[in-house]
Amino acid sequence: MTDGFDFSPGAQVPLSGSAGQTAATYALASAAYREDDEVTKILEADNEWHQSTVKAPRPWAKILRPRLGEAYSRAVIDRMLGAGRKPLIQSFGTEPQVVVEHCLAAHRIRRERDNWLTAVMVLCGVLFLPGLLVWLLVFQLRTTLGKRQDKRAGALATTLLVGVGALAVIFLIRMPFTGFWAWYARAAVVLPVVGWFWAKQICERTAKDLRERWDSLLAGGGLGAKIPEAVPGNPGDAAEQLRKELARLSAEQRSNSVFYAGPKGILGMGTRWGSWQLAEDLVSAEPGKDFHPFRSWDVITAIQGGLAMLERTSINTGGFPKPSITHWIVTPIGENAKEVSRPTGTDVDAYTIKTHAIQDICNKQQFGSGDRHYLGVQWTLWDGQLIITMLITVTVLHDTLRIEVTGHALGPVNALFTTKPAAKEKEVAKAVKFWETRKVKLPLVDADEVVRLAARAPLTWYPPLLNWLGGSLTLPEPFGLRHAWADQPWRHRFMADDALRAATPVLRVVHAAAIRVLKDNGVDVEKFGTRSSFLSTQVQDVAPRKADLYDA
Repeated sequence: MTDGFDFSPGAQVPLSGSAGQTAATYALASAAYREDDEVTKILEADNEWHQSTVKAPRPWAKILRPRLGEAYSRAVIDRMLGAGRKPLIQSFGTEPQVVVEHCLAAHRIRRERDNWLTAVMVLCGVLFLPGLLVWLLVFQLRTTLGKRQDKRAGALATTLLVGVGALAVIFLIRMPFTGFWAWYARAAVVLPVVGWFWAKQICERTAKDLRERWDSLLAGGGLGAKIPEAVPGNPGDAAEQLRKELARLSAEQRSNSVFYAGPKGILGMGTRWGSWQLAEDLVSAEPGKDFHPFRSWDVITAIQGGLAMLERTSINTGGFPKPSITHWIVTPIGENAKEVSRPTGTDVDAYTIKTHAIQDICNKQQFGSGDRHYLGVQWTLWDGQLIITMLITVTVLHDTLRIEVTGHALGPVNALFTTKPAAKEKEVAKAVKFWETRKVKLPLVDADEVVRLAARAPLTWYPPLLNWLGGSLTLPEPFGLRHAWADQPWRHRFMADDALRAATPVLRVVHAAAIRVLKDNGVDVEKFGTRSSFLSTQVQDVAPRKADLYDA
């Protein structure tokens, strides 16, 4: 399925994103390398509109549960590159391809680890299955007891492991068998333990690599994603299909089609926090003479030219950075819709609606069903952590011209994604000066984690079975990397100030451009000027509101 996009082989030039959008991108990418948290931790990052779903493991297979990084990277890869996937929501202020590439890199690192662990499991476990099953049962009971809040349960879990170890030693000394079965029984007791030590070295090495990449991304992205499997060797191989899906992802990110989901606002842009409307009758400036006819597109074009000058100022104060100005086609969907459908046909090229179709929608689809046209001016600030979007729409019904300006703001990604890896250490009392404490470094991977990884490794060759046993992560729909885990900007004083301050200049530029077009076409602009002055006064006291929640 090409959706009108050219997936032919050739050099791929990244067109989305820019410098200054790295913080949010790397924060989302860093989650792929996280090994310290349970997958349920991601539920804390969900906002009120978008909720992830974590499928719990089978009660008797909790040892096969995934960690946050494992589940996150697998879910993102399947959702954004999977065959027959649903359309995605644009991730403004981020580069989703970079996030996906890091998920692929993290998955490759874990796959290499799991290959080694699988070999260990076969040599030291499967060949001595009775001993392996006994040790796994012990660790499963220890994990179950250790997760209880009661301190005595934790002590009991440790006692259980020590007790079984003691029984194993007695079993080795007082062997009830003779001959071949005696040696096999000894091996069944010892070799799973030897395999555990071998697996621990493998897990420690991989954990160190993952933590370095996690920390590097949050520090500025020093380590890049390595995905050699994305380099095609010949047409038709898996790498070629992966390249096509990455190209499709980039094309979808550049689409000018967005979706309005009721109180959720425009998906990817955040909820609507403010709205200002200028609406007056069109009356000729010369009595007895008609004004020159014009179209909504003429007004929009003039407004677009004025918005392009926002970065210019007569006072050197820094001011606005260069904004992104785009003609958006907004499609309404249900508040609880679980998927979206992008426009198709001859008027669409690589998910982007062509200019002539945009003009037709702008001039004709102003009442009743159908898509609507909005001119958007957008700033990506705070290294991609704040997205400010001001949308302008022009409608003419009967002899009334209405110009509406709405403000949208998408806040920073949840703090979960910006948390750096904590040092593995604990405080213990000193041997002599027992009233003082010292910090002791702990291994990156503890005993239970080694067993969990080793038990999961053979099943990673068939993910559906592993997900059925150990559980999985389902991403919120309609899915977009950026808006799924975005917080409100109003809790950050400076981010809130930036969003509020952008409204007044945009509103005045829009009104000035519109009045200039009206005047050039012989329309009496006195009422428009009075109304514009009133709105300019009103916007001085701007405050964020839930503009999409109508009190009706």
